[in-house]
Amino acid sequence: MGEPVRPQQETGSGEENDAATDVAVLALSGMTCASCVARVERALRRAPGVLDAAVNLATERATVRYSPDDTSPADLVRVVQDAGYDAREVRDEDSGAARDREQRQREAEIRRQRSLFVLAAAFSLPLLSLMLSHLFGAHLPPLLANPLFQFALATPVQFVAGWQFYSGAYAALRARSPNMDVLVALGTTAAYGFSVYQTFVGRGHVYYESSAVVITLVLLGRLLEARAKGRTSEAMRKLMGLAPRAAHVVRGGQEVDVPTEDVRAGDIVVVRPGEKIPVDGVIAEGTSVVDESMLTGESIPVEKGPGDEVTGATVNRHGSFKFRATRVGRDTVLSQIVRMVEEAQGSKAPIQRLADVVAGYFVPAVLGVALVALLSWLVATGDPGRAFFAFTAVLVIACPCALGLATPTAIMVGTGRGAEAGILIRGAEHLERAHRIDTVVFDKTGTITKGEPEVVGEAVGAAAPSPGAYVEEMLRLAASGEIRSEHPLGASIVRRAHALGIALGEPSSFEAVPGKGIRAQVDGRTVLVGTPRFLEEAGVDVPQGVEEARRDMEKEGKTAMLVAADGRTLGVIAVADTVKETSREAIRALRGLGVEVVMMTGDNERTAQAIARQVSIEKVLAEVLPGDKAREVQRLRQEGRVVAMVGDGINDAPALAAADVGIAMGTGTDIAMEAADITLIRGDLRAVAAAIRLSRRTMTTIRQNLFWAFIYNIIGIPLAALGLLSPVIAGAAMAFSSVSVVTNSLRLRRFDPSR
Repeated sequence: MGEPVRPQQETGSGEENDAATDVAVLALSGMTCASCVARVERALRRAPGVLDAAVNLATERATVRYSPDDTSPADLVRVVQDAGYDAREVRDEDSGAARDREQRQREAEIRRQRSLFVLAAAFSLPLLSLMLSHLFGAHLPPLLANPLFQFALATPVQFVAGWQFYSGAYAALRARSPNMDVLVALGTTAAYGFSVYQTFVGRGHVYYESSAVVITLVLLGRLLEARAKGRTSEAMRKLMGLAPRAAHVVRGGQEVDVPTEDVRAGDIVVVRPGEKIPVDGVIAEGTSVVDESMLTGESIPVEKGPGDEVTGATVNRHGSFKFRATRVGRDTVLSQIVRMVEEAQGSKAPIQRLADVVAGYFVPAVLGVALVALLSWLVATGDPGRAFFAFTAVLVIACPCALGLATPTAIMVGTGRGAEAGILIRGAEHLERAHRIDTVVFDKTGTITKGEPEVVGEAVGAAAPSPGAYVEEMLRLAASGEIRSEHPLGASIVRRAHALGIALGEPSSFEAVPGKGIRAQVDGRTVLVGTPRFLEEAGVDVPQGVEEARRDMEKEGKTAMLVAADGRTLGVIAVADTVKETSREAIRALRGLGVEVVMMTGDNERTAQAIARQVSIEKVLAEVLPGDKAREVQRLRQEGRVVAMVGDGINDAPALAAADVGIAMGTGTDIAMEAADITLIRGDLRAVAAAIRLSRRTMTTIRQNLFWAFIYNIIGIPLAALGLLSPVIAGAAMAFSSVSVVTNSLRLRRFDPSR
C-alpha cells in the first residue's frame, strides 16, 4: 500500500494552472438574485487577465482565476464595484478573522432587515386590513379609507423601508444590467405613483396597499432568506469550532498561552488532560490516550507516546505530554479540510449553468412582458388602474431569487453534511457527477484489504506429540529468527508471536536470502523460514502432511512459509493480507444501490479470487500493472459506464485521474485530499456508498429547487399579465419562493448518508 498523498499547496486550479496563474477569492455584498450573479460573472470574465470567474449567491463569494501579470485582486475588486456591488479580497492568512467578520456582517444584515420589516409591517397593516375589509365586507373606521391617510402610511414604507430597492436598482441600471431590485422598484413605484396621482389629481381608486404590502413581503422574504442562508453554513462553523482558541507554548523556558493561529512550526506545545490538541505535531515527551474520532470515526482512543503524530482538534483524554508543532496555520489537517469544503461550497455545479443562462435574459424579458401587459390593458379597457395592477403584479412575481439559490444552497448543505460524515468533496461538479456512478472499481491492497500481512494460520506435522505446544514453539523459533528481518512477512510473524505473549530470543546470527527466506541461529539451533526450494537446497525434507497443508493454504491465496530447525521441518505458517472488517458490508451496500463492483489488483489471479470470494465480488481484474490500471478504467468508461475508482491516493493516482470520479481513502492524519475528487477521511469503505447516496439526495434536492423556482414564474407571470393575480399575492409568492428553496435545501442537514 502506498503512502497517502499529503495535501499540496497550490495557487490555482484547473488544467491551465501554472506559475503564471493565481486565484483570488472575493467577498461580495449587494447581490440579491441570479441576475446579479450573472452580471458580476460577466463583468469579471470581461476584465483583462481573467481566465475564469465563478460567483456563488449562497456564499456571496467570487472565485477568480487570473494572470497576475495582467491584473491583481485590487483590480478585480474595482471591476466588481464598477458593476454596482461591494467587494473585498479574502486572504488565506486572515481567513479566520474574515469568517468572523462575515458572520458579524450577516448578523448585522439580519438585524437591519428585521428593523425595516417591522417598520414596513407597522405602516402596512392598516392598509392590509382595509383591503381585507373589502374582501370580507367588514366595516372599518372611515379614516382608513381616506386617500390622504393611506398616502401618509404608504410613503414611509415606499421610501424608507423600500429605499434599498431604489439604490440597488440605480446601481444595476447604471451598470446596464437590470436585476430584482429594478423589478420591485418599478412595480411598487408604478402602484404608488398611480395612487399619488389619483389622490391629488384624478380623485379615483388608489392602490397604496399593493405597493406597501409588496415591499413588506419582499423584506420578510429577504429576512427569512438571510436567516436560512446562515444555517446552510452550520457544518462549516462546526468544523471551524473544533480547533481550540489558545495553545500552551514553551518559549524562553516559560509556558505561555498564545492564540492557536500564532503557534509556529518547531514550537514545543503542552497539552493537559481533557484539552484539545491545537495544531499537528509529533510527541516529544510524555504519553497519553487521544480521541481521534473527529478524523477517523473510531470511538476507541489511541495510545500515543514519543515519536507518534498527533493532529490538531483531536482530544487528549488522559495524561499530559509535550509535542513539537510540525504543521500550523493553514497547513494543519483541519485547516485543509475546512479550505477544501469552502472551495467545494463556492464551486458551481454543471446543472447550475441552465439557471445562469436563464437568469441572464430573465429580467429584460420580464420587463418586456410587463410593458406588453400594461399597454394591452390600457388599449383593451382604457383603465389605467387595471393596467398598472397587471404591470405591478408581473414585475413583482418574476423575481429570479429562487433561481439563483436553487443550486448553491443545496451544494453548500450537501458538501457540509458530507464533511460531517467524513466525506470530503472537492467541488460541486464531483458531487453532481457522483449520482450517476454505476460502476465502482476498488484497488485491493490497502483499500479492500488492510494492506498489511497478518498470520492467518499455522499447521504442523501429523506426528507432532502436542500440536498446541508444537505450534507455539514453531512460532517462537520463527519469530526469533525474523526479529532482524525487514521483510513484511517476517514482521507479521513477529507481531503474531507478540500478540500471543510468546517470549522471543535474540538470534546470534542472521542471514536473509532474497526471494527464498532467512537463516538464523536461535538458542543454538539453526532455524530456516522460507520457500520449499529454500528448505530443499538446505537438505531438509518436508513431510507429506505439511506439504499438503502448504498447498491448501496457497490455493486459498495465502502465502505459506515453511519453518525448519536443525534440519527437521516443524510446520508451515500462512500469511495473508486480510480483508477490512467493513469491506463486505460496503460492497453489499453498493449492490443495494444498483452499482456494479469490480476489484482490480496487481496480485496473481489465485490470490485475487480468494479475496474476491471473501467480499462477494464477482468481477476481478488481476495481474494489472500500476501503469495499466488507468487503461482498464478507460476501457470501462468506453463501455458507457460511469466509473468511480477507489484507491489509496498515490499508487492508484493515474487510475483515480482517469475515472469519472476518483475516491481516495484517508488514513489517520495522512489524508489524500489532493489525489482524488472525493476523499474518505476515515478510510471506511462504507463511505463510498454513503457518498453516492449523498450525491443522489443532493441532486434530487437541486431538481426540486429548480422545479419550484421555474414553476412560480411559469404559472405566475401569465396569471399576473392576465390580471388574475393581485400584486399582493404576487409579492407573497415571490418572497416565499426563495425561502421555500432554501428551506428545502436545509432538509439535507437531517439526511444520514450512511443509511
